[in-house]
Amino acid sequence: QAAMYAGLQELGVANGEDLKETLTNCTEPLKAIEQFQTENGVLLPSLQSALPFLDLHGTPRLEFHQSVFDELREKLLERVSAIALEGKVEERYKKLEDLLEKSFSLVKMPSIQPVVMCVMKHLPKVPEKKLKLVMADKDLYKACAVEVKRQIWQDNQALFGDEVSPLLKQYILEKENILFSNDISVLHNFFSPSPKTRRQGEVVQKLTQMIGKNVKLYDMVLQFLRTLFLRTRNVHYCTLRAELLMSLHDLEISEICTVDPCHKFTWCLDACIREKFVDNKRARELQGFLDGVKKGQEQVLGDLSMILCDPFAINTLALSTIRHLQDLVEQDTLPRESPDLLLLLRMLSLGQGAWDMIDSQVFKEPKMEAELITKFLPMLMSFVVDDRTFNVDQKLPSEEKGPIPYPSTIPEAFTKFLQENRIACEVGLYYILHITKQRNKNAFLRLLPALVETFSDLAFSDIFLHLLTGNLTLLGEEFALEEFCTSLFDGFFLTACSRKENVHRHVLRLLLHLHHKVAPAKLESLQKALEPTKQSGEAVKELYNQLTEKLELRKPSPAEVTETPSMELPLPTVPTPASR
Repeated sequence: QAAMYAGLQELGVANGEDLKETLTNCTEPLKAIEQFQTENGVLLPSLQSALPFLDLHGTPRLEFHQSVFDELREKLLERVSAIALEGKVEERYKKLEDLLEKSFSLVKMPSIQPVVMCVMKHLPKVPEKKLKLVMADKDLYKACAVEVKRQIWQDNQALFGDEVSPLLKQYILEKENILFSNDISVLHNFFSPSPKTRRQGEVVQKLTQMIGKNVKLYDMVLQFLRTLFLRTRNVHYCTLRAELLMSLHDLEISEICTVDPCHKFTWCLDACIREKFVDNKRARELQGFLDGVKKGQEQVLGDLSMILCDPFAINTLALSTIRHLQDLVEQDTLPRESPDLLLLLRMLSLGQGAWDMIDSQVFKEPKMEAELITKFLPMLMSFVVDDRTFNVDQKLPSEEKGPIPYPSTIPEAFTKFLQENRIACEVGLYYILHITKQRNKNAFLRLLPALVETFSDLAFSDIFLHLLTGNLTLLGEEFALEEFCTSLFDGFFLTACSRKENVHRHVLRLLLHLHHKVAPAKLESLQKALEPTKQSGEAVKELYNQLTEKLELRKPSPAEVTETPSMELPLPTVPTPASR
């Protein structure tokens, strides 16, 4: 009740408490009520004669006054919005400030609160004292517009952090849910949505709205993302950093885009990510940005490296690298002679070094190892040549020498590169994804043993396993073969299942999708090997239960096994169309 009349007394307007007091201390209550109505009703002479007419229709006075009040409030809200757009800037804000001064005492009165909030919303600078009062009251803070909250947040990083934190958690969870989704497909994977579609996501849109045109809030969000990236090494924060900037770019918020030194680089890279390829023209642009980092501005490399560490950027750069290597094979050209390829590696290197650079605060591009270009990449090209030679041999008429076997060994140096060089490992993994997508079983089985030990266990990272499981659906028919399953499961997946829960989850995802292709004996041994332990998380147990249920449904019932259907009944003859 008190909230309903909050602040009226300060303005000298009678409220419910005044009426209560009047009625308590008077001898003629009816006369007192009439007098209160006259003093506090709508002071319009022509109205007095019309009110009895409403009484005849049984319309309560409350209903009448409420409708007048609502109508006036709507008019006032419209007027406030109009004042915010008319006349000279100083004049309009002076009017609004005066209005706020007069009405602020009623801010807790529910019926008047929207008007006070509307006035504050249109003021670019609400008086500090009033902001503090709003901030101190939970209900008022909740009710005020985002424009007012921005003014509160920009001087209260902790409060802004509390608002942003749940959104960042939600964002990471959404990314992980996509990576662990039970829908395994080579066509629709983690990297399928276009950049523009991704930034329509709830979290990016909410953050964009919270920031508005406020550079200080934008910087705070970037600081949160850097800190969380350092603390967790989670690369999805790098994606959000790029998506947020491009979301503000879509809305043409020049106040922020012009002061973010990464804007044009991110915009160009965004176009490459959309095409999933870095073409020559854009490669030159990107190189221009990197070469243009001036002395004394090296700190921008920390931000650029975070933009390049976004998995969507790494994916685009790695796919482009594989495509370039194939082109070089066609052209009989060595990697060191291709400036485009060297630029891709330079950007991959900068992206992969993001964490170290931000952690050490040493802002200079990582040095590229010469052997990556002179030994590792030619080795990958030799694998491409092996494939092409084998395919040609298969087509030649076989003479007495018999069929030429596919090369089964891998150079020791290849395995060593995957273990010790991050860029080599990333490119090597993408080459393996490439041959799997081409349904090249021979090449896949040849290179698979090199994945057991890789740099930072990259071969057991969620993004790689998500893509690999999707591509393996193209080799579905191979799962019936003992040799293939032994190499894939025993030789690769099961080596890490017990120590890495995420690998356990990805194997179960794959089997849920392809269990009907696997030989029964192998499936049984896999089911035993993949049984969750007491330490296993809920997600693993849930997936294992789903798999068990699916396998139970596949088992024929005892009745089906023992009884053979009777065929004694003669089959009815069906007339063919011609004999009708």
